Amino acid sequence: MARARSPTRTSSTDRARAARIRQGYARIGGMAKGKRQLVEVRCPCCEAKLQIDPELSAVISYEEHQKPRAIEDISAAVQKMRGEEARRGETFQKSFDEHKSHHKVLERKFDELLKQAKENPDAPKPKRPFDFD
Repeated sequence: MARARSPTRTSSTDRARAARIRQGYARIGGMAKGKRQLVEVRCPCCEAKLQIDPELSAVISYEEHQKPRAIEDISAAVQKMRGEEARRGETFQKSFDEHKSHHKVLERKFDELLKQAKENPDAPKPKRPFDFD
């Protein structure tokens, strides 16, 4: 014997359908009197708008999603690229100069530590990394 459904209870499919409508994926749009209602659906992948006739189970109209232009003004994009090129050049030059002077920095550190070692020969030797184990 089949149980009668309570009018206050909603099925999980009804809740799912209501959630999709709230998210904007489906909307029932009214048409002129005497005509059928179409279901408007937004595709979650390509965001195209489809109008579907539920009785015929057919797509009545299709509207592609209009993507915003990536570059509004070509001259502004060219200026931006030139600015980035100059910034990259400056960064490279700074890195190159640091690399050239790195040898001098290491030599200076070595000379300073050698001088300290000669001034104080009784000082304990620094611990090596594997001495800490």
